[in-house]
Amino acid sequence: MEATVTTANNEKTWGGGNEPLGASYGKMMMWFFIVSDALTFSGFLAAYGFSRFKFIETWPLADEVFTHFPFMHGVSAPMYYVALMTFILIFSSVTMVLAVDAGHQLKKTKVAIYMFLTIIGGMIFVGSQAWEWKNFIKGEYGAVETVGGSLLQFVDKDGKRVALADFAVTLPNQPEELTRAKGKWFMESAETVPTYSVADIQAGFKAHPELLIRTEHLTAEKKKTVLSREESEARLSTAKYVVEGANLTRNEYGSKLFADFFFFITGFHGFHVISGIIINIIIFFNVLLGTYEKRRSYEMVEKVGLYWHFVDLVWVFVFTVFYLV
Repeated sequence: MEATVTTANNEKTWGGGNEPLGASYGKMMMWFFIVSDALTFSGFLAAYGFSRFKFIETWPLADEVFTHFPFMHGVSAPMYYVALMTFILIFSSVTMVLAVDAGHQLKKTKVAIYMFLTIIGGMIFVGSQAWEWKNFIKGEYGAVETVGGSLLQFVDKDGKRVALADFAVTLPNQPEELTRAKGKWFMESAETVPTYSVADIQAGFKAHPELLIRTEHLTAEKKKTVLSREESEARLSTAKYVVEGANLTRNEYGSKLFADFFFFITGFHGFHVISGIIINIIIFFNVLLGTYEKRRSYEMVEKVGLYWHFVDLVWVFVFTVFYLV
């Protein structure tokens, strides 16, 4: 029986010409992470797509939800600020490419400048996303939810949205007999108590005959269904909750799942952006200290650049699926 002879190879597995795809060990591990994370985001976006098409008739219209723009209160600017956020994040990818290219040329100053611009772009994007969250949570118009869980919004005769504050009245608190069935173990916090009660909304609606109710159901023209005055009064009589803004329980814009996916997907992506900013800051200071200059290699800049490009690419898909489609 012949013995098996193994030829010794003095060359390191990841140190020479036998590198898989010509990538170093660190870059290959970054690619493994990116692929696994891409599958995670794909699952989230697929779940969003299935849920949206299952509840397509009650799904909120992005053009009516994301209409705010900084320092332009009261001006409807649908999707403008989201588009600006997207441009800033994509431009930060350009500066990262320039940083990597400068690293290949061993130009320390240019690497530091372009990485600094990348960090600033990421911070602006995260700040903008936090601002979008604030407006989404706070809401603008308000709505009411019926006993059956349907959402009712208010419009004028021209179909324009009307905020609860524009017509609701504040009724004096009526004394109520407390029974065992109405007993509460704790008081709700001030943040969860709506500004108006259902009775305030019903009284205000009755005093404004020009108002109509718009349901969350879409017509064939992709517009919300507007009820007649008689139908509006009948539907409003079944109101149970006043909804202001959006949270994980209720959503003034439409389907509750829309808010759940918005918080989860954009929040998960925002966590990736924040992580990328922190890593970029660490690499940025290493560049200033001359760490990579001494090594004669800026491969760390290239590796963190791969992660940053992935984060930007994921946002393109989130922007397309969540805001545009």
